[in-house]
Amino acid sequence: MSAGAVPEDTAARPAPPVRRTGVRRVVLSGLALAVLAYLIDQGTKLWVERTMELGESIVVVPGLLRWYYILNPGAAFSIGTDVTWVFTIVQAAVAVIALVSLLRARSWAWGLALGGLLGGVLGNLTDRLFRPPSFGQGHVVDMISVPNFAVFNVADSFIVCSIIGLCLLMMTGRNLDGTCDGAAGRD
Repeated sequence: MSAGAVPEDTAARPAPPVRRTGVRRVVLSGLALAVLAYLIDQGTKLWVERTMELGESIVVVPGLLRWYYILNPGAAFSIGTDVTWVFTIVQAAVAVIALVSLLRARSWAWGLALGGLLGGVLGNLTDRLFRPPSFGQGHVVDMISVPNFAVFNVADSFIVCSIIGLCLLMMTGRNLDGTCDGAAGRD
């Protein structure tokens, strides 16, 4: 065999293990985004509660954006206002699934998407658990209003953006462990 030749059995060798440092960084980055999303969400809700009256509307960008302080017992577009406890259970389950998946993530994209989802879900779950009228049936503070759309909050924004990111990752064949599947993963 010549000096520059590669042994034939090289192709049969298993891939080297993922470096633990990289794994920790992915997980810690996702957790950091979750904490950031949670703090921004809860901070904006606290700010709205302290500076606005329930039902008050403040124009921020005429015709495009206004702050509109409402309490939402239901889901998007106030769906399911009589079954708030169901949303509490679903959000708790999603938070657990997002956290477990984040701890298994080996891809930056998956880590950040799951971290954003976790932070957003925990933001709204906190409202469901600890806001009036009762534990597990609390109303979510919403305040961002754009034309022809539901009033929402920062947590909702993180949830939607993260779900879009997760869908794109799955549609392009990107796996939680950082590998790509077949033709869907090719650029």
